Amino acid sequence: MKTFLFPGSFDPFSLGHQDIARRAARLCDRLIVAVLKNSDKAPVFTADERVSMAKTCLSGIDGVEVILFEGLLVDLYRKLGASAVVRGLRGESDFRIEAEMAAVNKLLFPEYDLILLPCNADMVFISSSTIKEVAVFGGDISKMVNPEIVDFVQSKILERKARN
Repeated sequence: MKTFLFPGSFDPFSLGHQDIARRAARLCDRLIVAVLKNSDKAPVFTADERVSMAKTCLSGIDGVEVILFEGLLVDLYRKLGASAVVRGLRGESDFRIEAEMAAVNKLLFPEYDLILLPCNADMVFISSSTIKEVAVFGGDISKMVNPEIVDFVQSKILERKARN
């Protein structure tokens, strides 16, 4: 049984994330979307909210699980007996970052493997930070996030703006 990991902070979960997960799920028996709980970052959404958004967006895809994780990715990889980590590439700069992280992970765990999936052309400019920036100014994010979470994402970002 092939298990792939798709890790990320997913703050928020975008249509680009959803597309990579859908495509990766076709390549393996089990895809685990691992939502990173990182105390060094200051996400807009709580860990539970990010897990909930991912579950909502991926509910119709067979073989996909969403979990929360904290710590080293290679430790989770080893624990789950993963075959590969899946990451999406929007451009050349993403490739460099992913290659560097893969080299470090391979040093820590030689069996580590990585699959890079290029984003679809219409999603190249979608990023979590772009979604947050558009939403904070009241822009339309409906082409960036799943329709089922648009209102939640918009309201949470505007709520945070109002507090600051």
